[in-house]
Amino acid sequence: MTTQAFLCRDCLAIGKIANSIDRCPTCGSPRVLRHPELLKLSVAHIDCDAFYASVEKRDNPELAGKPVIIGGGTRGVVATCCYIARQSGIRSAMPMFQARKLCPNATIIKPNMAKYVGISRQIRAMMDTLTPLVEPLSIDEAFLDLSGTEAVHRAPPVLVLARLARDIQNVLGITVSVGLSHNKFLAKIASDLDKPRGFAVIGQAETLDFLAPKPISLIYGVGKVLTETLRRDGFVTIGQLQQHPDEDLMRRYGETGARLARLARGQDVRRISSTREEKSVSSETTFNHDLSTFEPLSTELLRLCERLSERLKAKKLTADTVTLKLKSTGFRLRTRARHLMIPTQLANILYETGQQLLAREIDGTAYRLIGIGVSGVHNALQGDPSDLLEPAIARKAAAERAMDHVRGRFGRDAVVRGKLYRPKTEPTGPGPTDETEGKAR
Repeated sequence: MTTQAFLCRDCLAIGKIANSIDRCPTCGSPRVLRHPELLKLSVAHIDCDAFYASVEKRDNPELAGKPVIIGGGTRGVVATCCYIARQSGIRSAMPMFQARKLCPNATIIKPNMAKYVGISRQIRAMMDTLTPLVEPLSIDEAFLDLSGTEAVHRAPPVLVLARLARDIQNVLGITVSVGLSHNKFLAKIASDLDKPRGFAVIGQAETLDFLAPKPISLIYGVGKVLTETLRRDGFVTIGQLQQHPDEDLMRRYGETGARLARLARGQDVRRISSTREEKSVSSETTFNHDLSTFEPLSTELLRLCERLSERLKAKKLTADTVTLKLKSTGFRLRTRARHLMIPTQLANILYETGQQLLAREIDGTAYRLIGIGVSGVHNALQGDPSDLLEPAIARKAAAERAMDHVRGRFGRDAVVRGKLYRPKTEPTGPGPTDETEGKAR
């Protein structure tokens, strides 16, 4: 009789179990995880299940068993949706009008980013108690490296991760899926194999056989364009890449070919780092009604620049490139960028730069979305370097920091720029239906 290492995800019993037994010998649960390398693997990816929707369902029990969509109004897009709604074909980034047609009985909730961020920080704090090597990818997912922690926890990583998943559900009321493997690439794939509330393992010995039949699009960074290019060249599955000479892949596709060759064999030497560098930060909004003239677009741009500046200041970052994003009624996208001589975090400078880019795009086109983003991100150890350029800029910077101080004490509405001021009795006009704080990439 052959045996394998096993873990019960309900009672957390761990040990050896006969291959012929499909239930936990301690509690009888069918949620038994077994694998030959179960006690040896230590690299994990944890992903919250339909995070925003799960939080809203947790806070409103009446939504249990119902389709829920998190997103903007009729002109916005789907931020995420619960698994019930996904059965209707709804997916992230889908236009809201299309989602409404697919699932007309869905409950639509505007995103509450402050609430989601607060819960994300609680999850991160729980992760930090397990290992110093936690690398967040976004608000609802992170890598963990538990190598060398067995002596501290007196338990193998798989048991520590199962406890974490249970604690997140018991304490915070949401569920996560866990992927466990021997590197980041495979751990992330594993976390998506058994959603929701899943726990999947990909061992080192099975890596090549596991990957071989999978589509090439499973490799991160391989989008629609590259997938089509590879298909035309005869590559459809990862196994076909495995069997092809590395030299030819590099000759055809350069550095991308070398990367494809490595990942097709499950080779990923990237380390998990708790000091992951942010490369870009952005914010955008979709309007109730299309806007085509400078003044209303400029007003929304100012609102976004203030939000973007707040985020940069909170994270003590500056950036040296500003990018304007506009999407027309026909969903055609325009992006325009400008490099700054001096990195900044000031809303004034972001706005003035964005205005200059916007003015060139006022040509009668009606826009449904505007966004502003920055890249070339740096740590701002000494505040905003633009303060030092010239007296006029220094005065604006001082005024802005005074506003920040007042808002920090009394709230964002304590000081409102004249351009953004609206009396409470005045209608808000075409204002935004959907405001998205872009993820750092």
